[in-house]
Amino acid sequence: MVKQRKKYRNAQEKLQASASKVTTVPGKDALKKVKELAFVKFDESVDVSVNLGIDASKGEQVVRGSVSLPYGTGKKTRVLVFAEGVKADEARAAGADYVGFDDLVDKISGGWIDFEYTVSTPELMPRLGKLAKVLGPKGLLPNKKLGTVSDDVATVVKELKKGRSFFKNDKYGLVHFGIGKVSFDAEKLHENFMEFMKVLASCKPSSSKGKFIRKITVSSTMGVGVHVDVDSLS
Repeated sequence: MVKQRKKYRNAQEKLQASASKVTTVPGKDALKKVKELAFVKFDESVDVSVNLGIDASKGEQVVRGSVSLPYGTGKKTRVLVFAEGVKADEARAAGADYVGFDDLVDKISGGWIDFEYTVSTPELMPRLGKLAKVLGPKGLLPNKKLGTVSDDVATVVKELKKGRSFFKNDKYGLVHFGIGKVSFDAEKLHENFMEFMKVLASCKPSSSKGKFIRKITVSSTMGVGVHVDVDSLS
């Protein structure tokens, strides 16, 4: 742990030394800097944190959405589908990792949650009420607004497997989102970053006034944060 803290301080010092008087940099340069400053041995995720100009306490200003990144996130995505009959067959053919209903409900009720996304056909949603307390707080309950409640389960599964990911602001008005891995080249990271920012910008609530995207920071999982020049995005 001491060795890791030392590496983190070294990374901070490198960032400060290169920054000079510039406190923010364009997105592509920021992502290159994140790659340069990564110091751990595993392939870290590259994350974006965005401070939004919203009042997070107001329900009408909640920001949520989904985006299909051009190069995916680099993470293995396990998709569980609540479906029966023909729809279950379609989900399996599309690549779903777990498909069924009663057996999956029993496993999840027992504490099993080894998956990243859940999808459900509409007719099964009323029967998922007993899982709301388990999956709801973890953001894993199928949601019609996010498109994970659908009769077209095959298309949803394929999109999730390709890298479609969801985002939602927290209680502080921040959105955190993973755009790839440190091992991605800077150009791919930048394309993923720009696609995410484009979709996020389109989610501005009508009741939110003033500047919507106020601050952007990119970092690797264990690395230091690099501030992005918001004005450079336009």
